[in-house]
Amino acid sequence: MSPLKLGIPKGSLQDATVDLFARAGWKIAVSSRSYVPSIDDPEIECLLVRAQEMARYVQTGALDAGITGHDWVVETDAAVEELAELVYAKQRLARVRWVLAVPEDSPVRHARDLAGKVIATEVVRITEKYLARHEVTSRVEFSWGATEVKVPQLADAIVEVTETGSSLRANRLRIVDTVLESATVFIMNRAAAADSWKREKADNLILMLQGAIAAASKVGLLLNVKRDDLPRVLDVLPALKKPTISTLSDPEWVAVNTIIEEAVVRQILPKLKAANAQGIVEYPLNKIVL
Repeated sequence: MSPLKLGIPKGSLQDATVDLFARAGWKIAVSSRSYVPSIDDPEIECLLVRAQEMARYVQTGALDAGITGHDWVVETDAAVEELAELVYAKQRLARVRWVLAVPEDSPVRHARDLAGKVIATEVVRITEKYLARHEVTSRVEFSWGATEVKVPQLADAIVEVTETGSSLRANRLRIVDTVLESATVFIMNRAAAADSWKREKADNLILMLQGAIAAASKVGLLLNVKRDDLPRVLDVLPALKKPTISTLSDPEWVAVNTIIEEAVVRQILPKLKAANAQGIVEYPLNKIVL
């Protein structure tokens, strides 16, 4: 039985991907001198590949599967299976956007205003498809990087990827429109996806990765409360589903176990205390499998 040949994205997503795998239960060790990371699973072989090239290597079968952006699948027009979204990025758990941007003082307000103009971008095909949808003819030039600095001297507009928009604002650029929204995706070679063992291995891997992503922004809460005060506590708790309620040795008391967004803990705890909850414990989560 041959191992699953898995592409790990090299570059901006690399550290976030290695961290995600660790939280999902797989340890990947990356050496600065090698493109072949080690992984503590004899059924998987890893290879570091640039996200921009991942879909092409998966399509040809050089890799069975890989993690890349949906945008690069679209840009390369690769014939691969997109098995699942893995919504994480280099800065936060979020999708990214490819946006059409111009200098703050540019008169451009719509895509049609760029007819006959020059647009610099790393995603030429995506940009050309966007312009075609708007029936606009512009010259789209490939940019090797540092795209933000090319306007207005070298281009009239750019199509650039952003998570928060902070880099664009720092370069005094204004977003005109969203060209494409993208997330990280788990892709698979079509022949490999038809292999029952490799597909099951990929599906199990995806299950654990998605569980780690689901748990990243949440924590567990465990508390004790008298039965008479339980309705007040339940009114305070926003639960992933219904909280687990367990009887304690003292029949007048119950234990409540639930999962909430970590960001709301600071608002919830004082309210729980006011509702007579006691012994409140917050604990981290590794995975949530829904």
